[in-house]
Amino acid sequence: MNPGFYIILAAQFLSALADNALLFAAIALLNDLKSPDWHTPVLQQSFIISYIVLAPFVGAFADSLPKGRVMFISNIIKLAGCIAMLAGIHPLIAYCLVGLGAAAYSPAKYGILTEYLPPDQLVKANSWMEGLTVAAIVLGAVVGGILISPAITAPLLQTLDIPLIRSIGELAVAVIVLIYVAAAIFNLYIPHVAIDHKPLSRNPVFLARDFWHCFKLLWKDPLGQVSLAVTTLFWGAGATLRLLVLAWAAVALHYDIGEAAKLTAWVAIGIAIGSVLAARFVKLEHSVKVLPVGIAMGVVVLMMIPVTHSVLAILLLIAIGAMGGYFVVPMNALLQHRGHLLMGAGRSIAVQNFNENLSIFAMLGLYAVMQKLDFNIYFIILVFGLLLSGIMAALYKKHGHDQDKVRM
Repeated sequence: MNPGFYIILAAQFLSALADNALLFAAIALLNDLKSPDWHTPVLQQSFIISYIVLAPFVGAFADSLPKGRVMFISNIIKLAGCIAMLAGIHPLIAYCLVGLGAAAYSPAKYGILTEYLPPDQLVKANSWMEGLTVAAIVLGAVVGGILISPAITAPLLQTLDIPLIRSIGELAVAVIVLIYVAAAIFNLYIPHVAIDHKPLSRNPVFLARDFWHCFKLLWKDPLGQVSLAVTTLFWGAGATLRLLVLAWAAVALHYDIGEAAKLTAWVAIGIAIGSVLAARFVKLEHSVKVLPVGIAMGVVVLMMIPVTHSVLAILLLIAIGAMGGYFVVPMNALLQHRGHLLMGAGRSIAVQNFNENLSIFAMLGLYAVMQKLDFNIYFIILVFGLLLSGIMAALYKKHGHDQDKVRM
C-alpha cells in the first residue's frame, strides 16, 4: 500500500471517531438543558434524517467531484454543526447539520478506494477500512464517555476559562471540534484522483426516478429482499440498542452517563468478533442459514432484564454484538452480490443505506414514543427483544430455503 492509502485511512478514522464521540457529547448537552428523556432518540433521528432524504442524490454528488474534496467539504459541514452547538443552537438542530455532512461523506469514503487502488488490493483495503471503523466506534464510545464524565472533566472545566465553554457537554464538543479539524487537514492531503464515473444526470427528478427503480428491483428479488430486510432490521436495532444500553445501565447498574457510554463499546467489540467468525465459517451460498442466529439474538437481548452485575453485563453485550456480527456480515455480502448483479454496486449501496437509515429512524421513533409515555426500561427491552426475534423468525419462515437460489 502506498502512503496515500494511509492518509485516506487516517482521515476516515478521525472523522468516524469524532462522529461516534459526538453522539454522547450531544446527549450531555441535552442533559444540561434538562431535556426530557425522549429527546435522546429524537437527537439521533435528527442525525440520520439527511441519509434518508438525500439518499438518491449523495452518490451523484460524490461522483461529481474528486472524492478527497467531497470528504473535506463534508467534514467542514460536520465542523459547522459542532460550532453551532457551542454557539447555543439547540442540539437537535445542530446535530441535524452534522448528519448532513455525514450523509455526504458516506459514499465518498467507500468510492475513493475503488478509484485509487487496483482491484487486487481492494479486499485488503476494505478490511483495513472496516477494521478502523470498528475501532473508531469503540474508541468513540470510550472517548465520549471520558469527555462527559463529571469526575474527569469537571475539575478541568473549573480550571479553564474558554469562551463559549460553560458546561461539561460543551467542553466535550470543543475537544471533538479539534478531532474534526485534524480529519479535515488529512482530507487536504488525500491524493487527487480523477473523476472516474460521472453521474448520468444531475437532474434531481432523474436521480429520484432511477433510485426508485433500483429500490423496487432489489425488494422484488427474493434474495435481495431477505438480505435487505435483515440488514435493515439489524442497523435499526443496533442504533436503538445503543440508547437502550445507556438507559438500562443507569437503572440496572447505577452508572452515570459517562460509564454507560463506555459500556456501549462492548457491543461493537462483539460485532467485530462475530464478523471474524462469519468470515471464517459462513460461505456466501449458505448465507441464509444464519437467520436463526438473529432469532436467538432477540432472545438474548431479553436476558438484559435480570442482569445487575457489571461483569455479566459486559459478557452479555459482547454476546449480543457477536451474534449480530455473525448474521449481518453474510447478509451484507449477499446483498452486495445481488445488488451488483441487478443494478451495480453503487446504486445498490444507496438503496441499502436508505432502507437501513429509514429503519433506524422508525425504531428510534418507537423508542421515543415509549419513553414519552414513561414506559419502564425493562418493558421497552421486552418489546425490543420480542420484536427483533419475531421479525427474524418471520423472515426465516419465508426465506429459509432460499439459499438454494444463491449462485456465485
